[in-house]
Amino acid sequence: MTDQTVGAPDARKRRVSPLAITVVIVVLLILGFLAVASVLTEVLWFQQVGYLPVLLTQWIAAAVMFVIGFLAMAVPVFLAIEIAYRKRPVYARLTAQLDRYQELFEPLRRLVKWALPAVIGLFGGVSAASQWQQVLLWINSSPTGKTDAQFGIDISFYLFTLPILQGVVAFASAVTLIALIAGVATSYLYGGISFSGRDVRVSKSTRIQAAILATVYLLLQAVSLWLDQYSKLNDSSGLHTGPMFQDVHAVIPGKQILAGIALIVAVLFLITAFTGKWRLPVIGTALFLVSSIVIGIGYPWAVQQFQVKPDEKSLEAEYISRNIDATREAYGVNNVQVERYDAVTNAEKGALRDDAVATSNIRIMDPEVISRTFAQLEQSKQYYQFPKSLNVDRYEIDGKVEDTVSAVRDIDISAQDGWYNRSLVYTHGYGLVAAYGNQRSPSGEPVFLEGGIPTTGRLGEFEPRVYFGMDSPKYSIVGGKRDKAIEVDYPTDAESSAEITAEDDAKKDSAAKPAEATTDSKDTKKDAKTETSAERQNLTTFKGDGGPVLNNIFTKLIYALKFQDMEVLLSGAVVDGSQILYDRNPLERVQKVAPYLTLDESPYASVVDGRIVWIIDGYTTSADYPYSEQKDLNESLVDAENPRTSLMTKPINYIRNSVKATVDAYDGKVTLYAWDAEDPLLKAWGKVFPGTLKKASDMSGDLLSHVRYPTDLFKVQREILGKYHVTDPGAFYSKEDAWRTPNDPVKTVAEGVTPPAQPPYYLTLSAGDKVEPNYSIYSTYIPDASGATTRDILTGYLAANSNAGSTAGKVSKDYGVLKLLVLPKGDTIPAPGQVQNSFKSDPKVSTELNLLKTGDTRVISGNLLTLPVGGGLLYVQPVYIEAAEGTRIPRLQKLLVSFGDDIAFEDTLDGALDALFGGSSGASAGDGDTAKQIDSGNTDAKNTDTGNSSKTNSTLKAALKEMQSALKDRDQAMKDGDWTAYGAADKRLEEAVDAALNAE
Repeated sequence: MTDQTVGAPDARKRRVSPLAITVVIVVLLILGFLAVASVLTEVLWFQQVGYLPVLLTQWIAAAVMFVIGFLAMAVPVFLAIEIAYRKRPVYARLTAQLDRYQELFEPLRRLVKWALPAVIGLFGGVSAASQWQQVLLWINSSPTGKTDAQFGIDISFYLFTLPILQGVVAFASAVTLIALIAGVATSYLYGGISFSGRDVRVSKSTRIQAAILATVYLLLQAVSLWLDQYSKLNDSSGLHTGPMFQDVHAVIPGKQILAGIALIVAVLFLITAFTGKWRLPVIGTALFLVSSIVIGIGYPWAVQQFQVKPDEKSLEAEYISRNIDATREAYGVNNVQVERYDAVTNAEKGALRDDAVATSNIRIMDPEVISRTFAQLEQSKQYYQFPKSLNVDRYEIDGKVEDTVSAVRDIDISAQDGWYNRSLVYTHGYGLVAAYGNQRSPSGEPVFLEGGIPTTGRLGEFEPRVYFGMDSPKYSIVGGKRDKAIEVDYPTDAESSAEITAEDDAKKDSAAKPAEATTDSKDTKKDAKTETSAERQNLTTFKGDGGPVLNNIFTKLIYALKFQDMEVLLSGAVVDGSQILYDRNPLERVQKVAPYLTLDESPYASVVDGRIVWIIDGYTTSADYPYSEQKDLNESLVDAENPRTSLMTKPINYIRNSVKATVDAYDGKVTLYAWDAEDPLLKAWGKVFPGTLKKASDMSGDLLSHVRYPTDLFKVQREILGKYHVTDPGAFYSKEDAWRTPNDPVKTVAEGVTPPAQPPYYLTLSAGDKVEPNYSIYSTYIPDASGATTRDILTGYLAANSNAGSTAGKVSKDYGVLKLLVLPKGDTIPAPGQVQNSFKSDPKVSTELNLLKTGDTRVISGNLLTLPVGGGLLYVQPVYIEAAEGTRIPRLQKLLVSFGDDIAFEDTLDGALDALFGGSSGASAGDGDTAKQIDSGNTDAKNTDTGNSSKTNSTLKAALKEMQSALKDRDQAMKDGDWTAYGAADKRLEEAVDAALNAE
């Protein structure tokens, strides 16, 4: 009776509540369904974009690797525990403490026997699954035809095979060690190992098991030591990457000897498994440890101290030469064309006559500064936005290739309220805005060659809608079978918005069909001023194939769960045929379909074949190229325009621009082109993902005309060439001619903080003698020194030809040619920092800049450009002014130029160059005649009607004449310091500009 009374509460305590069971089941079901939703939405995305095999290959490879890793880790651990238990001594004498341990452990033994290996196996499976890329690369690798300088082995061994071998050995070593520990612990718990005073008793079965596992472990260490000799070819602990004299003559032979010793000790342990004598393996292990210290550390130290150091420069020459050759090959700079550039410093009259093309294309529009001008003049509505920095591109206009600054007008939904507006109404950006890089309006604004809403200009007809952009919403639901359009396409002159009516209708009608909405802008010819309130926005419906179709309730449900918005499931506005667009960032889309690529951080949009497309450069990289210098890719990319935002490192010592990718801004279509078909990494990936890469010969001429040399690749290469332009081992060892990129003199930083490096710039220029001007990317060099010895003078000028041509399927043979202009050591050509200081310290320039800063304006210094023209180096810097408060529209006010020690500061680049070169530079810049620019450039952007009446022409001419007069009066007033007259003249100029635009 007492027993029952006592036992009843215990039974009740053990009883699990039905509610708790229900809650657990519901939670598991929810988590399971969320996982299923995540998997299915990924499948639907890849299926729609046309790269489903890429996803399936990743999943299958990772799953197979997980299973292999799980079994390879769990099975040996399980067997070690099971064997140790089954072979335990039956009549072992246990201490009282071990008896208590057994009593506690025995009820859990079966659980631990299965659970412990399973848990450890999970770690092994996850570790193995993370290596799916390296395994697939190894399986699909092929020889490169190039060998290393030390062992003469094909480079493919280091890129593909060695990482796999080392990974397998490390994994197997971990498995063996864990199995050994598990087996020994089990044996100890069940009496297989016992301690009696100083004596240690080991059962026969325990001895055999431990000795065999120790044998396997030492065999693996022998293999590891043997592989380490090949790893030395990527070791960066010495003077330079790769084995130096000490490594070749002491470290590598030492690794081979130690591998042999480990093999002998392994045999001794195997003998012990049968003889039961531990003396020899213990002695062997001790000798192995002593040998590791003597041979692995002591001998190399002695060689370095007593043989290398006294004659280091001579002895290391051969190995430095290996490092130089391998590094230049791995980073693609082995074929750089080096040319001595004896720069003149006298600004003589007519010096630019032979550089007329380069001079006429000098960019005076700073893409970072005038992005705010673009936003103020072309943003149109608060639901549009422009990037902080514009793209530099080029287009053929009237048979002439013009350098431009451009950007897409992307959507901005940050100010929109309500799911309906954010997900169905404001779905896309509109248009690409482009301005001439070398021109300016009389008021200092850009001269647009494409702009406005609807978009008009010189780029011809193209699809202007941007559903896939850098700042597109997280997701949008578009298209479908609707009676009337609901997506805002672009605004008219009316001030009301379509979304208000649409939301009102959504509240009144469960189908949420907005009333009185116009159709696609191309299909309507109604006057916006006569439309009803619901028709004051031009509306459209997406007609492409850009996302998975929400064609049933299940599909809606999984996306509602994915985005945690139940409106996706419940809203009547999601009609039949609606598509859901997500993962819309061009970089994200390319990364998903090509996970093996490292993507350039500077994608750019161009109008190509009647579409806006994003062009993205993709790189294949490796950190395993023998003898090549290791670099942190993330650190190499840092400059004034790209500050470091992550502490993560990405070590590389090999890089190729292997892929050019495009993403259609309308339907998100991703296309990958094999740009460097000879890259061994890309060859392997092409086999892993067959059919995903098109040939470069499939590129259209229009697309090729916008391809450029990649920004990030150029940054890495300029850093490498700062050191590795020196090919003589002796000079390289002495570091007597090391260079670095100058700091950006325009960026201001806090005291004590090192300014960021000057970014590379795209310009049309001629790099060297007898070279035709080409669209290029360039950077400069100064001596890499510190302290009082630092000299801010130019030592080199690096340019890469960025003109891929415009013939379909044929890449220009000159594309990608690197040209390094080396200035003689005796020359003292000022570097960007010195030039900027000269600008600030010049009395005339300083006075005029101070005058510009007075009142409610502030001065902005634009990018300082360097061009090899006139036999020397010309510096050009635009100077902008903008209001200190209120609406800020940077306007180009002045141009600073420098050649040698001479400086000029004028209103136009053309005038500044003439002033700099004795009254006539011999060439014309693009901004010479401001009145002509208004007549031609702004006419293009505003789509002027060619049938203007004679009265309109007269009005326009009068306005232009007034503009010229106001400009002249304003300049004179500034020189006189008469700011009242300056303000009056500036107001006359603005009125004249308005009159000219109205006349157009």
